[in-house]
Amino acid sequence: MAANSLRPYVAETIVDPIAKIFIKIGISPNTLSIISFIFSILAGIFYYFAGNDYFGLSAPYYFLLVAAICVLINSGLDALDGAVARLRGIAGKKGDFLDHVIDRYADVFIISGIVFGGFCPWWIGFIALAGILLTSYLGTQAQAMDIGRYYGGIMGRADRLIIILAASFLDFGYIAFYETSALYWGFSFLGWAMIIIAVGSHITAFQRIYHIWKALDREDKAKASEKSEAEA
Repeated sequence: MAANSLRPYVAETIVDPIAKIFIKIGISPNTLSIISFIFSILAGIFYYFAGNDYFGLSAPYYFLLVAAICVLINSGLDALDGAVARLRGIAGKKGDFLDHVIDRYADVFIISGIVFGGFCPWWIGFIALAGILLTSYLGTQAQAMDIGRYYGGIMGRADRLIIILAASFLDFGYIAFYETSALYWGFSFLGWAMIIIAVGSHITAFQRIYHIWKALDREDKAKASEKSEAEA
């Protein structure tokens, strides 16, 4: 998780100062979560329209830029809601639960918008979305099994959003400059982004499965050792 390694620096220099402004304004963490969710819905809608010519628009690709901006706002607010809760000292299970639910719905809307916008075949989008949901499930399942929340692996949510944003801006810039879509071996930048996410998410899922399995194995061995000592 390359992006995750930068989280402490980003939190200290960017996220926390902005979070303090929202605290002064009086905006709650849950409000930020809801607003971020709304922008994820808008991102999905604009991705869909960016790949389809509707309402007689001569340049629907401009919606690609709007979609990317919506993803950027969604990811920014997603980081800020937790920071606001932490700085106010009100971080709790309810807010954490709401944040995870909203993040999963946001993933579905964004990926679905890209798929239905025609930027990649539906089956690639399906594989990518399955990997995303599975990695997220495994991260929280580890916590549910008293192993501790685990978000390791090569690709986390921040990494996925960075890839989507980079591909969106590249596709938009290419279309705006050349007035045609960029295709490399049959895929646009967003298409390749979905392929990378599909592969990376499933690799991450297997990494998390391995980590959890090893942790459970160590736990079983420790219990067996304690039982042997008790019986001795």
